[in-house]
Amino acid sequence: MKRLISCEYNFDNCCVELKFTDGSMIAIDTIAVENEIADNMYQRSELDYLIYNAPLEYADLVLNGDPEAYLKAVTEYRTIE
Repeated sequence: MKRLISCEYNFDNCCVELKFTDGSMIAIDTIAVENEIADNMYQRSELDYLIYNAPLEYADLVLNGDPEAYLKAVTEYRTIE
């Protein structure tokens, strides 16, 4: 089984990159993910926080989790009336 050796955000291509011992790599296009699942600026902000501060957790959420459910649980969006 291949093992993960690094996970980091690449500012040049806006991807979270996971590199494995067998030489393979996964690059997650963070802009495409945001465009697909973030409905408002609060959700985008939460994703940005994960990208910059916890790229491994971000990758796990996108690849193995339910990012839409996560964003609904951790963000609160209220309209001003």
